[in-house]
Amino acid sequence: MKNRKKRSHRNQKFPIWTMIAGAVFLIGAALIMAFSANSTEVQPSNPYLIPPAVLNLPAPDLALTNLEGKAVSLRDYRGQIVLVNNWATWCPPCLAEIPELQAYYNDHAEDGFVLIGIEAGEPVSEVSAFVKSHGLTYPIWPDTEMKAITAFRNNNLPSSYLIDAEGTIRYAWSGQINRATLDKYVTPLLAP
Repeated sequence: MKNRKKRSHRNQKFPIWTMIAGAVFLIGAALIMAFSANSTEVQPSNPYLIPPAVLNLPAPDLALTNLEGKAVSLRDYRGQIVLVNNWATWCPPCLAEIPELQAYYNDHAEDGFVLIGIEAGEPVSEVSAFVKSHGLTYPIWPDTEMKAITAFRNNNLPSSYLIDAEGTIRYAWSGQINRATLDKYVTPLLAP
């Protein structure tokens, strides 16, 4: 008799746990579908949009030498929209963003947009060879002493800073950026 009572008692608990597990499963499935529906509504327009840190800081007074050996400074670009991109030849995310940076520069250089790539730490000869082999046409400043990393107070590579015509850093990104991000945050500043 005791065995029958135990079995019937177990059989009564099993359907309750089954029902609870089923309810949890259905709720989880409903939540997944709800989040999926929301994300598909937002993401198709810019699935890779990378929001920046919004800043209002004066650009550093950074002066280096370009690949031709000429002294250059961020002050030389006042009145223009400048994207400073700190990068390195050995950095995979840096290499991944370079084609999109070059394409954006090609499309907007005539609009007053300047892209300055500051290579962190490699010898000038290596940077020059890299620029030639990748067909880069925007200004590249070798920075063997890593002055830009110190000036912008960010050791991460890549890192990018959008400086407006008055010399104010408006946006900063730490990590790889892409065309969708440039279109969203840089292009509006280029409009007359």
